[in-house]
Amino acid sequence: MSSFAGAMILCTPTNKKDLPNMSLLRKLVQLIDTFTDRSGRLLAWLALAMAVLTTLIVVMRYGFNTGSIFAQELVTYLHSSLFMLGAAYALKTGAHVRVDIFYRGFSDRGKAWVNALGGVVFLIPLCLFITGASWHYVSESWGMREVSTEQGGIQAVFLLKSLIPAMAINLLLQGVAETLRSALLLTQADT
Repeated sequence: MSSFAGAMILCTPTNKKDLPNMSLLRKLVQLIDTFTDRSGRLLAWLALAMAVLTTLIVVMRYGFNTGSIFAQELVTYLHSSLFMLGAAYALKTGAHVRVDIFYRGFSDRGKAWVNALGGVVFLIPLCLFITGASWHYVSESWGMREVSTEQGGIQAVFLLKSLIPAMAINLLLQGVAETLRSALLLTQADT
């Protein structure tokens, strides 16, 4: 029996004593969703900051014949932060890429099964792998306080590299929430 199937059996409320556990899981999903929603809405402002900064860089370069390595690297940092940390928000809002040739025709229960199994089999293990695989890489960068190789660049490459495990952890949290949401939907359908 898979661990997911075992968890589904354990989570299926068979009597009234199990209902508080289901309520706790719903609260956990709500807590993760709230964190993801608030951080995603805050991160969305980075798109505006990137647009303003890019405009400023273009005006400086073509209007005043001057440039700023720092400003150019800052666009990269903002872009990286927006997309790496915004991945969890994209998952929560359904803005991620989904191959839905068959999925769109499924019932809500069928979609819940696909989402739950996809979370357990693909998403959660991938997030754990990315976190583990990037940890040493990021730790080394922090250990040497890695800086830009460009003169006048941002002296915090270690912070940029930290986005890799941060993305995986944020996506893992939202993946757990999505998996639990699907499992809760499936257990409600069973009762």
